[in-house]
Amino acid sequence: MPQRSSTSNRGFASMDQAKQREIASKGGQSVPNEKRSFSRDRTLAAAAGRKGGQSVSPESRSFSQNRELAAQAGRKGGQSSHGGKVEPPRSPS
Repeated sequence: MPQRSSTSNRGFASMDQAKQREIASKGGQSVPNEKRSFSRDRTLAAAAGRKGGQSVSPESRSFSQNRELAAQAGRKGGQSSHGGKVEPPRSPS
């Protein structure tokens, strides 16, 4: 009976890097330059962010209501983005 490989030969991850890059680049090309406004206009991006934040009712804005919750989320994100390295909490100065 032949042995089965533990990895699949199907899907995006199994493609060679050149093919992955070719496919991924199509996502950016699908948006015309005149529609890529946030990368060109920071004030427009900031206004859109504010507008999105305002669409949430004040009582549902948990981070603005609870600083500790926001701090915990920030630490969790930082741990993820730094390869799981955990730094000890800083003491207030």
